[in-house]
Amino acid sequence: MLIALATDFGSTGPYMGQMRAVLAQGAPGAMVIDLFTDLPAFQPKPSAYVLAAHVGVLPRPTIVVGVVDPGVGTDRAGVVVQADGLWLVGPDNGLFAPLVRRAKEVRAWRLPEASASASACFHGRDVFAPAAAALAQGRPPEGAEPLAPDVLDRVDWPDDLAEIVYLDGYGNAMTGLRGSTLPEGALIRAGGRPLPRLRTFGDAPVGSAFHHVNSNGLIEVSVNQGRAVEVLGLTPGCPVEVSEGIDPVRSRVNKLL
Repeated sequence: MLIALATDFGSTGPYMGQMRAVLAQGAPGAMVIDLFTDLPAFQPKPSAYVLAAHVGVLPRPTIVVGVVDPGVGTDRAGVVVQADGLWLVGPDNGLFAPLVRRAKEVRAWRLPEASASASACFHGRDVFAPAAAALAQGRPPEGAEPLAPDVLDRVDWPDDLAEIVYLDGYGNAMTGLRGSTLPEGALIRAGGRPLPRLRTFGDAPVGSAFHHVNSNGLIEVSVNQGRAVEVLGLTPGCPVEVSEGIDPVRSRVNKLL
């Protein structure tokens, strides 16, 4: 069984290693990979759209432990979700909402409250990793109770998010818009500039900004051999304007015209 970790913990410090240690102890035969260590810190909403776009490469079944959890230790619940062959383990704060909404088959369970021995500020290690280890061993997490999947959705969140949701190491800026929801001729405006749609980096002159559909299906703002975040002054949360309408049957994009 593969376990994929998707967190905002960063690649330095003890946190990812401690989660891996719990998984190694509870599910010694499982392979553990880092899908993300740099999801938008403290921001479940943009992280949710990033995560939903990047699970396609994972084999089924895979257990995804998602932890972007600014409400850790409060009364927000922990959940286990089975969605189209993926197992999702993490907080009920919207992090899995787009995945749940887009899945054809969904089942869900609520995890019990954290035990007295669990750290109030590290449920990734003390609650979610043990639950994932149990699943990897073929056991349901102890005390998990069935939950109606629709309560995991966020009905006020759009199907696609018209803003910058993730910055990669090359300075490319991913949006929460799926390329499949936009017409070919759509014009994107970000950082105050109109950006033509091109197929790939080499189709743009060196130093030119453009948008394209990236390898995971999201609309991404890039600069050929440059850093879009610096050229356009982009940061997470920056709005993205779409100049052409989008079929409302295909997507409820929050257009900012």
